[in-house]
Amino acid sequence: MPELQPSVWNLEHLIQGFSHLMQTRKVDAVVALDDYDVEKAALIRETFRIPGMGQTTHRYFRDKLAMRQKAKDSGISVPEFTAVFNNDEVNRFVEHIPAPWVLKPRSEASASGIKKLKSKDELWDALNALGEERHLFLLESFKPGDVYHVDSLTFNQEIVFTSASKYLAPPMQVSHEGGVFRSKTLGRYSDEFKALEEVNAKVLLSFGLINGATHTEFIRGKEDGKWYFLETSSRVGGAHIPDLVEASSNINIWREWAKIEDALLKQKKYEVAKPTGYYSGLIVALIKDKEPDYNQFECEEVVKFLPIDYHVGIVYKSNDSSVVQERLDYAAAKIHSDMLNILPPKSKPTS
Repeated sequence: MPELQPSVWNLEHLIQGFSHLMQTRKVDAVVALDDYDVEKAALIRETFRIPGMGQTTHRYFRDKLAMRQKAKDSGISVPEFTAVFNNDEVNRFVEHIPAPWVLKPRSEASASGIKKLKSKDELWDALNALGEERHLFLLESFKPGDVYHVDSLTFNQEIVFTSASKYLAPPMQVSHEGGVFRSKTLGRYSDEFKALEEVNAKVLLSFGLINGATHTEFIRGKEDGKWYFLETSSRVGGAHIPDLVEASSNINIWREWAKIEDALLKQKKYEVAKPTGYYSGLIVALIKDKEPDYNQFECEEVVKFLPIDYHVGIVYKSNDSSVVQERLDYAAAKIHSDMLNILPPKSKPTS
């Protein structure tokens, strides 16, 4: 069936339209391809009794407040947080948890709409500015540290593939300040990979995921070295992360997700190939020209140059982690000095 578009917000009309569609078509599965479709897909499944993730479970993969509460209740470390429904609760939180804090939309994708706040006055100005939409946000402690992402495939409640990577420039930083987005995969036998694989499995098991692709983010606290759960989603990672994962593992997450859905529909066995053990790196940035000159980045470690208008995008792979790091560092320096375009903020800077 056609992809559900993010612009479809009237859920009653969505159900009516889907009901009309089903009069002439038999629908066996509904797949949400991005964060904005998760709620709609769950509603359709519940309404028309189509197998798959329902409305209760979908909240753990869409609503950041629900996922934090569920993680906390499951014994998974999360940054200190609070809902912002009640003034007294907000005041108690800021009295006990030192600034800075992060005000986050509960249902936006990626780093969209996040504000970093450094004082109580700044916080209340931000909350008051939200007006009737205040309940759609949450407040949490800002944890300095390295941010990681884990990209997984699950079949019949078994995690059959895991890739773990470290952001060299976290999405929140790039979203707020502009710059160069970079990520690099971890060695599959490294201590970091093993720790992330374990905590990721605990998250997905606790949240009740049965099948599909997931993209989950964690932060390793700079002060205490602990792993903190940030957020998860029941879809493939964005920002060309699937290209990064495929370069290191030879596993195409989009293709494997489709195979999982096909196996479920046909009630057949599914197996994923054994991943290869390369290191890979990804770099993406907004630039001034419509098409970058990629000649200056040519090297044997390049897997592909990404064809995105007004962006430079490169995927590298190597048997040597340090070589991937060198390529990413060289490209980042070159982009910063000669190519980078940073758009002016839409409003007053928030961090």
